[in-house]
Amino acid sequence: MDVLLIDDHPMLNAGIVSILEATGLFTVCGQAQTLAEAASHIEKSETLPDLVILDVLLGEDNGLDFLPLLKKRCEYKKAVMPPVLVCSALDDTFKIKTALNLGAAGFLSKTGGKAELLKAVDTILRGNVYLSDEVKTKLNESSSLYGKFTKQELKVIDLLKAHNSNKHIAQTLGINVRTVENYISKIYFKTGFSTKEEIQKL
Repeated sequence: MDVLLIDDHPMLNAGIVSILEATGLFTVCGQAQTLAEAASHIEKSETLPDLVILDVLLGEDNGLDFLPLLKKRCEYKKAVMPPVLVCSALDDTFKIKTALNLGAAGFLSKTGGKAELLKAVDTILRGNVYLSDEVKTKLNESSSLYGKFTKQELKVIDLLKAHNSNKHIAQTLGINVRTVENYISKIYFKTGFSTKEEIQKL
């Protein structure tokens, strides 16, 4: 099976390549360190990879932006989108949910070892979603916490997590800045937080 590896850490890449190819089941057909390189690979290749392993941070690029590019390419070729395993040191709930919503088949923390990587790959190639125990715990804690908020407060939280300013949030939601500030105050009260940075880690 052909694997496309998208990550900007050469030493980590070498380790993943070694683990996968040692099984005798996989061949790393391409490596990319930037979003542009990844996009170029799928555009120029006659066939799509059987599996993609993707990091969230690619220098200044957001690796998750590759998912809609891959989906568009698959639609153009009238092909089924290959499973994508997001493997990242960033495992906050916003990134996890964004990855899954964009079509990722699994999310694995880089703190996982060889056995977990192979388990994750096997799981998604069987057509199932893989989430490590650590990631599941984060999502469960987040779901429990999110139950405290109103729909509008949740919208404000999601916009804050995307690093939007109060002014931009107000424009997006069609409310004034003072109302946004009131929502943020309520969020602080319900969470015990005191800074936007803490909210962004939800």
